[in-house]
Amino acid sequence: MAEPQGLKILTYPDQILREKAEVICDIDEGLAELADKMIITMQDAPGIGLAANQVGALRRIIVFDGNPSKPGGNPRVLINPEIVEKEGKIVHEEACLSVMDFSAEVTRSEKVRVTGVDQTGKPIALDAEGLLAVCLQHEIDHLDGVLYIDHLSSLKRAFYKRKLKKLLSGD
Repeated sequence: MAEPQGLKILTYPDQILREKAEVICDIDEGLAELADKMIITMQDAPGIGLAANQVGALRRIIVFDGNPSKPGGNPRVLINPEIVEKEGKIVHEEACLSVMDFSAEVTRSEKVRVTGVDQTGKPIALDAEGLLAVCLQHEIDHLDGVLYIDHLSSLKRAFYKRKLKKLLSGD
């Protein structure tokens, strides 16, 4: 059997990044294959998280590094993730595989409890703080069609849009 290949990461302003992903009702072989390809894509990028929207699949599945301070060592899959508790505030520099050449400080909850299921359908409750909490909030936002740049001031968003226009035109 061939080794699974990575997927193409869509970039802003691709419209699929603004769409809400659908709840997954059936965990099947196709979903397992998508999860495997998403992990490869995330690690090849390299990144610490990836949502299905970013690879053109409108399904509520994310992959992330369970220990983002040591990237690559602990890939995890979460299906139908939901933030059920939030606590505190943290300001963290964020970037995104779908937002080219830009990073910015974003305010998020410092601690979160996220629920969902794994690839076998087993319920998961995950308590996260710091960078892992930021990563989970960032990826779950993607599933709702929200990008981290949406959390910025209109001035910073306008700056990024001008920068992107220049990048795309080759100026």
